[in-house]
Amino acid sequence: MARARENFVRLAEARTKRLLKDLDLLGNLSNKSNYSYSEEDVKAIFRAVSKKVQETELRFKMNIQSDHESDFRLPQ
Repeated sequence: MARARENFVRLAEARTKRLLKDLDLLGNLSNKSNYSYSEEDVKAIFRAVSKKVQETELRFKMNIQSDHESDFRLPQ
């Protein structure tokens, strides 16, 4: 059982750090001098992020597995 805990801690820390770094990188896109985006783009991004966070939290609470991958696209 201790091995399973060690694996969980190791992977959870690495994946959480990667997720937080990716959120920082996403935040870098807010620089209007380098990027052009609409309020609808921002809403779509954060709806998708919020939905995935809620789904992931539910997976922990209900001990269920996800059966699909996320696909996110903004209109061109």
